[in-house]
Amino acid sequence: MNDTPEPASPPCYAHEVPAPARPLDWPHWRKAQREALLAARQAIPAEERARVAAEVAGVLDRLIAPRPGQVISLYWPFKAELDLRFWMESAQARGARIALPLVVAKGQPLKFREWHPGCAMERGVWNILQPAGTEEITPTLTIAPLVGFDPDAFRLGYGGGFFDRTLAALGPGVKAVGVGHPSAALRSIHPQPHDIAMNAIVTGERGVILNGW
Repeated sequence: MNDTPEPASPPCYAHEVPAPARPLDWPHWRKAQREALLAARQAIPAEERARVAAEVAGVLDRLIAPRPGQVISLYWPFKAELDLRFWMESAQARGARIALPLVVAKGQPLKFREWHPGCAMERGVWNILQPAGTEEITPTLTIAPLVGFDPDAFRLGYGGGFFDRTLAALGPGVKAVGVGHPSAALRSIHPQPHDIAMNAIVTGERGVILNGW
């Protein structure tokens, strides 16, 4: 495991919910932790989120170096997630194909449709915009928003399990990057058997965790 470069200062864990007394309580702990992290994220000023998004985009440029032949999946932001749509446009302009996820059904892996600037969009699950009628494609690299993360590159998501099922279906040849604000750091997400660690977590210029990149 390589944590490079080191963060500018130790993460603050003040938002953490106390650990449960019994192992069987971990799902409830994660639910409470998720709610606390989402509330904290909503409180981050838009200017701060934009600053972090710009830093994350700079790291992604160096880490991924978008180019023809890549199929990169990203996301359409909601719930105060980092807005990387400007980076999507930049990556697409450099020749990479951009994909956005679609929820097919509960308990099923995500599917992906190609996105390009100006393509028709429609409302999907949770009212999130997604491409309408474009080609279904399979990513060679995935970038996903995180609710929380830990030093072992595990990502805490929204609790539906969609992203972990998708990574399992895509296979180990597809690298996964989690992106978010550095305040989402946890000592551990207490990963469960279905959790799949990211190959990288990026939360800014000095907030990079690499895991088999």
